[in-house]
Amino acid sequence: MSGINTFLDSLGDGWSIYLWLVAGGMIILASIYMIRWAAKNEQFDEDIKYLVFTESDKEKMSPEEYAKSREVLAAQEKSRERVLKTQEVERHQAAE
Repeated sequence: MSGINTFLDSLGDGWSIYLWLVAGGMIILASIYMIRWAAKNEQFDEDIKYLVFTESDKEKMSPEEYAKSREVLAAQEKSRERVLKTQEVERHQAAE
């Protein structure tokens, strides 16, 4: 431990700002990567709120909201099937 302390003492004043800059840069890069991942994986869908409704909620909703919830559910199911087929193909190719 004294080796680390000696090294840090030999750096002089003002070295810690560079450590903070590197840490901040890494946080920014990680944030950009995660936002890019979310955009590519359909995570910014504002209609997701309609997926919590079921058939039993029909009388509690306006006809437009209910129709929208069924439309969003159907689109989500198609997306799910597409993703599962893609994953199956990838697994099959990896096994060969």
